[in-house]
Amino acid sequence: MFASFFPKPKIFFPAAILWTALCMVLWYAVARDVGPQLSIGGLVGFPYPPADANGSEIAVETARNIWLYQYMIVTGAIFVAVVGRILPHRWFWWSAGVSAALIFFIWFRVQLDVMINNWFGVFYNLVQQALAKPGTITQGQFYGQLGDFALIALVSVFTSVFTGFVTSHYIFRWRTAMNDFYIAHWQRLRHIEGASQRVQEDTQRFAETLERLGASLINALMTLIAFLPILWGLSAYVKELPLVGPVSQGLVFVAVIWAVFGTVLLGVAGIRLPGIEFRQQRVEAAYRKELVLGEDDASRAQPPTLHELFQHVRANCFYFYLNFLYFDIVRYGYLQVNALVAYIALGPTIVAGPLTLGVMQQVIRAFGRVENSFQYLVNAWTTIVSLISIYKRLKAFESMMLDQPLDPIESAATPPEEQ
Repeated sequence: MFASFFPKPKIFFPAAILWTALCMVLWYAVARDVGPQLSIGGLVGFPYPPADANGSEIAVETARNIWLYQYMIVTGAIFVAVVGRILPHRWFWWSAGVSAALIFFIWFRVQLDVMINNWFGVFYNLVQQALAKPGTITQGQFYGQLGDFALIALVSVFTSVFTGFVTSHYIFRWRTAMNDFYIAHWQRLRHIEGASQRVQEDTQRFAETLERLGASLINALMTLIAFLPILWGLSAYVKELPLVGPVSQGLVFVAVIWAVFGTVLLGVAGIRLPGIEFRQQRVEAAYRKELVLGEDDASRAQPPTLHELFQHVRANCFYFYLNFLYFDIVRYGYLQVNALVAYIALGPTIVAGPLTLGVMQQVIRAFGRVENSFQYLVNAWTTIVSLISIYKRLKAFESMMLDQPLDPIESAATPPEEQ
């Protein structure tokens, strides 16, 4: 699953994590401060301004972001070049090179989200001023703010479309690598239940699902890195929490505690789902295989056999629905309460009145971004369930190639309540 696409995964992935950690340390320790000397942002209209320039704080922040993009591109290119030299692989440019590019695009989209969050603060303060004191702003100011948003949104749309296009090709290359790998061992693998489906369908689903989960995880981490300092700063406006009283940086602690609570809650509620999902795929494969054999062999796919196989499908489906019932009760109940958590935490501050509308919007959005980042497992749990099931099916192929015993679930033909 991994070795077919990535160069020596047991080395590649730890090396990528260590390199990322090292680059982050170097950025905050040294690289961030040498931007005025090394950045080429001036060539595209984003130079570092003189220290005494008016409005230099915003200009410096913009120039620093441009310098960060350069830093990420250079450090990513160094890692890809070193990996290509030390760990040559047929799919190296896609697995290493395109992975690095996708990570950069994810970070760029997070930065666009930060820009939109800042825009919300300015725009809603402008709206509040216009509503409270008519005539204090002009139409030019109002539509100018909408124009700023349109420009950010246009860049965001282009980036999202381009990232989606590249990701589609990335997933298909990964599927191709797995397909070629399994086809090369087909004579040994074809005897396992549902072998054709595992090669044709599960490889695609595995690459697509894992890429989506991986991108979501990276996005959650980068969003946390970008928005946690923002929420920390905005928490200065919130002096008190309901039932708790005065708490310093209370919003950050509320986001963390609520997310951890939800992750544990859904983990307990859904712990049985991966095995049930795997068994569902297995009984479906057995039923489909008999139907396919019956197309060419009149002695196969007889009604009694099909009835028995479909009964397995039916029983497992009902068992699956039952287990998903209480899981969905927990999940949707948690998510509905989740929509109110930020407003509940802000209750005493809103009632006391020190917040402007713009600041409140910034706080709500930043809180939501930080909270969603910590809730990665909550939001991805059903996808993880599906991925675990697909992984088990493909892992059986590797066990066959290595003459290792199969997982006991491979021989479980019926749902637990029928055994």
